[in-house]
Amino acid sequence: MTTSLPKSTLRIALVGDYNHESVVHDAIHLALDDAAAVLGVTADYDWIATEEINSGEDLVGYDAIWVVPGSPYKKTEGVLLAIRYAREQGIPFLGTCAGFQYVLIEYARNVMGMSDAAHAETGTGGNIIITPLSCPLAGKSEVVLLHPDTQIAKAYGKSEITEHYNCLYSVSEDFIARLAGQDLVVSGTNKEGEARVVELSSHPYFVATLFQHERSSLDKRPSPLVQGFLKAVRVI
Repeated sequence: MTTSLPKSTLRIALVGDYNHESVVHDAIHLALDDAAAVLGVTADYDWIATEEINSGEDLVGYDAIWVVPGSPYKKTEGVLLAIRYAREQGIPFLGTCAGFQYVLIEYARNVMGMSDAAHAETGTGGNIIITPLSCPLAGKSEVVLLHPDTQIAKAYGKSEITEHYNCLYSVSEDFIARLAGQDLVVSGTNKEGEARVVELSSHPYFVATLFQHERSSLDKRPSPLVQGFLKAVRVI
């Protein structure tokens, strides 16, 4: 009987529309490099523009997928295809900021049957489940409470963290109520109980955060969540 060895080179698809002027896009590179160095692996990452994704076939060969900040995306359907592919194929997944928002839209459409689930940023039609924040979080930090025995709590090793945001939208409370009993669960909230993290409870590693944890790498602080992401990639 043979046992597969952990991977030493990890292929990561960064799904989003790269902007060389975006600080958070540069932070993603740093966060992956930092986490790879800690784990003693090589992280090879490619930017996959949303307009280049027409089916799951465009992501075959990647060990993991990260849907990065930067909405509105040039091609919404490309983002949703990437999220669905990771969800259905059991591929380790991260989503940050807009990635969090579109995880909820993909799940609403393809699992919960809400084919018209939509984002307020891109129009007023359909069932708007991503709505403007009553208190915008652009350039702000906030305490996040992590639920026990979740993927994100295990990655951080604690129940309370402080993270940085740069967003104007989040999920509506009405839709969060509809998630009761679903496989997509809220695993982190702010002190007021508003959703800040969701994850798939039956998936090897599928975590989406409204905050941009990768920004910690700009201060030379490795992101525990990216380390957890690469650990999951290494053993699958």
